[in-house]
Amino acid sequence: MRALMIAGDRSGSGKTSITLAIAALLSRKMTVQTFKVGMDYIDPSYLSGVTGRPCRNLDTYVMDESQVHTIFDHGCTGADLALVEGVRGLYEGAEALDESGSSASVARILDLPVVLVVNARSITRSAAALVRGFQGFDPQIRIAGVILNNVAGEKHIKKASTAIEHYCGIPVIGAIPRMAEMELAMRHLGLMPYREGQENRDFQDRILIVTERIGEHVNLDQLLSVACTVTRAAPSSGLFAPRKDPDLTIGIAFDEAFNFYYADLFDVLHAGGASTVFFSPLRDPLPEADGYIFGGGYPELFLPGLAANVNMKRDLREASAQGVPVYAECGGLMYLTDEIVLNAGWRGQKEEVRHPMCGIFHGKTTMPARRVVAYVEGRSLPGSPMGDHCFRGHEFHYSDVSLHPGTQFVYSLSRGEGISRGADGALLDRTIGSYTHLHPVASLPMFLQFLATCRQARNA
Repeated sequence: MRALMIAGDRSGSGKTSITLAIAALLSRKMTVQTFKVGMDYIDPSYLSGVTGRPCRNLDTYVMDESQVHTIFDHGCTGADLALVEGVRGLYEGAEALDESGSSASVARILDLPVVLVVNARSITRSAAALVRGFQGFDPQIRIAGVILNNVAGEKHIKKASTAIEHYCGIPVIGAIPRMAEMELAMRHLGLMPYREGQENRDFQDRILIVTERIGEHVNLDQLLSVACTVTRAAPSSGLFAPRKDPDLTIGIAFDEAFNFYYADLFDVLHAGGASTVFFSPLRDPLPEADGYIFGGGYPELFLPGLAANVNMKRDLREASAQGVPVYAECGGLMYLTDEIVLNAGWRGQKEEVRHPMCGIFHGKTTMPARRVVAYVEGRSLPGSPMGDHCFRGHEFHYSDVSLHPGTQFVYSLSRGEGISRGADGALLDRTIGSYTHLHPVASLPMFLQFLATCRQARNA
C-alpha cells in the first residue's frame, strides 16, 4: 500500500478542495482510504462521500502514538492508498513550542511524505523561500512535492515552479489557477456537511466541478510517485473486532441535524458488545434501546422539524426519567435543553424566535453566541455515566447553554470552557450532555463505561 499526506502552508491554502478532488479522482481506479488530521467532522464527511469508505481522524493532542498507529492500520485494511489531509498549516498545533496536534506530528509518527499546498497568490520566487523554510523547520518531516494554488497564469506558474524545483529540490506536482467555482458551500462553523448537501443537485455539481478542475491541473501519476510504501500491520488485538454475541442495543441519532460522529465510534460500540440502530429525531419515533447517543451537528438549522416531532421528545424525556442512559455532545446537548432561542439577526431574522426542545436539562440554548473552537482537557468525575477518567477532547460551537442553578456537572475541565466556566457534562440521573467532543479511541475507557452503565440500567 502507498501513503502520503497533503498539508497546507496555512489555513485557506486550498488543501481541503485539493485533497477532496484527488481522493475522488484516484478512487475511480483504486481503493483510497482517507484520514483527516484534527478533531473535525465536516471535512471527513466529504472524503467519506467521494471514496465510499469512512474517513478516520488522527490527532496527536488527543491521541497517543499507539492510538494513531492503531486507527491508521485499521482504516487501511483493504486499501491501495492512504491519503491523509492535514489541518491548518503543516506545523500548526496546540502549543507554540510543541508539535502536538499538528499535521507534522502525524507525518512524523507514520513516516509519511508530505505534499505541501502553497497559496501562491501574488508570490513567485518567494514561494521557494517559503517552501525552503518549511523544509528546514523540522528535518524529520519529508516534504516530497508542492502543489501551487491560486496562480495567475503560465508566467506565474513557470517562475514559481522553477524557483521551487531549483532551490528546494522537489517537484511542483500541480498548479491550480484562481477560479471562483472552486469555493465549496460554507456555514457558520465551516463547510456544509456532505450528508446535508448530497441530495442537492447544485451541491453535487459543485463537487464535480471542483474535482474536474483540480484534476486538470494536478499530475496524479507524479503525485503517486512521491508516496511511500507502507507494510500493513497485523490486525489489532480486538479493539475494532465486533463481538459475535452483542448483548446491547444503542440508538444513534443520525440525520441532517445530528451527524457529527467519528467513524471509529461504531467500531468501538460493536467491539464493546453493542449493536446499533440509527434513527432521525426529525422524522422517526424513538426506537427501543438500552441507551442512546446524540452527536453534534446543526440542530439550529432544523428547529421547526425537531420541535414538531413531539412524540420523539416525549419518549426521550420518559426514557431519561426511567434511567435509560443518554449521552449527548454539543448539538445533542442543545436538543436536550428546554428550548433553543434564535436571537434577532440570526440568518436575517428580525426578531427572537423560540423552539421547544426535549426539556431534560432545564435551561435554554441561545444562538448566535461567541464562537468557541478549542481543545479541552479534563476529568470525568466519580458518578459520571462515563466513569472516573481523565480525557482530552475538543469543543466547537456557536451557541451558549444556560442551565438552571443546581444542575450537576461531572466533567471538570482544566483546559477549555465547557458549559459554564470549566464545568461540563451536565448530569441528570444517567443522562449526560456536554460541549466536549470525545474521540472514541482516545477516550475508550469512557465509552466502555457508558456501555457498562447501559447494562447496569437494563438489569436494574
